[in-house]
Amino acid sequence: MEKTIKEEQSVASSAADMAAKIFGGEAQPTAVAQAARVLKGAQEDAPQTKAEAEEPKPDFEETPVNVDDVTAKLLETVANFNGTGFCGAFNIRSNGKSLGRQSTEHIHIDTKTDNPGLDIHIAPGTRGEEVYIPACVTKAGYDDLVYNDFFVGRDADVVIVAGCGIHTETGEPARHNGIHRFFLEEGARVLYVEKHVGTGTKGPKKVIDPQTECFLKDGAYLEMDTSQLGGVSSSVRKTKATLDGKSTLIIKERLLTDDDETAETFFEVELNGEGSSVNLMSRSVARGNSHQAYQSNIIGNTVCYGHSECDAILAENGKVDASPKLSANSEDAQLIHEAAIGKIAGEQIMKLRTLGLTEEEAEAAIINGFLK
Repeated sequence: MEKTIKEEQSVASSAADMAAKIFGGEAQPTAVAQAARVLKGAQEDAPQTKAEAEEPKPDFEETPVNVDDVTAKLLETVANFNGTGFCGAFNIRSNGKSLGRQSTEHIHIDTKTDNPGLDIHIAPGTRGEEVYIPACVTKAGYDDLVYNDFFVGRDADVVIVAGCGIHTETGEPARHNGIHRFFLEEGARVLYVEKHVGTGTKGPKKVIDPQTECFLKDGAYLEMDTSQLGGVSSSVRKTKATLDGKSTLIIKERLLTDDDETAETFFEVELNGEGSSVNLMSRSVARGNSHQAYQSNIIGNTVCYGHSECDAILAENGKVDASPKLSANSEDAQLIHEAAIGKIAGEQIMKLRTLGLTEEEAEAAIINGFLK
């Protein structure tokens, strides 16, 4: 039976609501909810990101980039590539080589002299600009290693779009290891978007191992929106951050594993500045025979606010381990952690089936709503 657009929107809304109820705010214990509101209140004073403030975007002309069809598809997934080119600052990396690069007046992209990779310098006061640095691996047997450092000047407000796509069709494995460091000066604001995906035949291993270090000075704000939603055989995701002054770090992670895929996440955040805060949020779905492991450690050394939340849905034979850790070295540190792991409740499936969905469609709708 075909459904109208209005009916489909209603189903999607219902699925999202159910996902929120399974692992969302309504299920939080009262004490946790109250503590989370304390954390939210501390973060409301933080500077807004470009996305929140809706800064006007500079009018850059598009620079053409010539890539093959496979690379173009990967770039579309991880960096919103439109098939012809990019506007503003960008560097396109494919199989260890640059396919195109452009700097702007306020964002300079330079080749490193000591390691493979880039130094990206964003001038103080730069506002409304975006910089794209996606990487692709399409050569079987290739092991890509890259070091990218971002130096964000005082009071800058920018968006950084990264991510990696791997495509292989032979029996040989391929790997990308991106090592990123962020240095945010006073008052700098960054929205960082990172997407990972694997495509091609299922046999070859596609490995993505990102490592990230963040250093935030007083008043800096960094929001990281990271996702890995299919096709990556194995990943080890490590993030370390040091926060000074009244700085804020928000990390939103979304993971989907299937078959025999594995994903490990490690967060370590040290809160050194009075009024500094961090909010770690991981949502994941483990399907097939896949396995995920989540570890986090928030270290509070002064008056600070920290929150860690790991929510996971299990399907079929999927497995998830969660080990959130808090280390309070000051009586004024307010630290919270939450973890919830479980399968989709049968009554949620049944409710969506009354709207005309099959069992498989209902499960997919709930998972999609959960990961949004």
